[in-house]
Amino acid sequence: MSVQIIVDSAADMDRELVERERLLVIPLKTIFGEEEYLDGVTITPLQFYEKLIEDTTHHPSTSQPSPYEFQKIFEQATEHGDSAVVITISGKLSGTYQNAMIAANDFSGQIYVVDSENVTIGEQLLVQLALRLRAEGLDAAAIAAQLEQKKHDICLIALLNTLEYLKRGGRISSTAAFAGSLLSIKPVISIEDGEVNVIGKARGSKNGYNMLTEFIDKKGGIDFAMPISLGYTGHSDALLQKYINDNQRLWRGNVDKLPVTLIGSTIGTHAGPGAIAVAFFSRAAGNN
Repeated sequence: MSVQIIVDSAADMDRELVERERLLVIPLKTIFGEEEYLDGVTITPLQFYEKLIEDTTHHPSTSQPSPYEFQKIFEQATEHGDSAVVITISGKLSGTYQNAMIAANDFSGQIYVVDSENVTIGEQLLVQLALRLRAEGLDAAAIAAQLEQKKHDICLIALLNTLEYLKRGGRISSTAAFAGSLLSIKPVISIEDGEVNVIGKARGSKNGYNMLTEFIDKKGGIDFAMPISLGYTGHSDALLQKYINDNQRLWRGNVDKLPVTLIGSTIGTHAGPGAIAVAFFSRAAGNN
């Protein structure tokens, strides 16, 4: 018997990693008007951003998998007596976790659901840690217990081009969005306790880059013994690559290659194009 790892598409997992590790990915839905797409299945990230720009009539929305959809993938995961660890997008931002828990009630002792309390590359880090723990031979219950403990050490910070998309999706208030729109200010957000937190407003990208780096330093730096990921939204990673190059002191001598993720439609709907993000385990937390 083996341990299956199940994750929703909001984690924006690398396709090669999914295939190599035989991850089971359950897609969230992205909706433009009457058209519904499965994140990463019937719409790729690039196709999503093209449609986001071209479709001026409809603002996209997102929808979580139903309990029935989770039940079907749980049946697939456990049909040979295997157990599974399920990692979901923050339960405070989506009903995905709740629906997974409903479905898990019929699989007592086989399915362990973990609310990542994070999104996209922050959730992705928890999946990578689960794979590491599985390779070390831990069973599903032990993996889930470790994830519940370590998820609080994950930090995600992002520089957005605008707060408009978060406002449209109801993830922040109109007042917060208005404050961020003044004077071409670029908002800096983090995920705190599973929710979006606007932690600063930067005038221009350069100041935004500085705020990202200050946040990393404030968190005690990056634990490079643990997974790390960077992400971007839109058609180009130029802004992210500039941030990486301008902040070589953060990575030099610590990592050979920085993993970069194109963030898909589930989170792209709420972040909008032109965002960059960094997710890492806090070095200070690891030393506690």
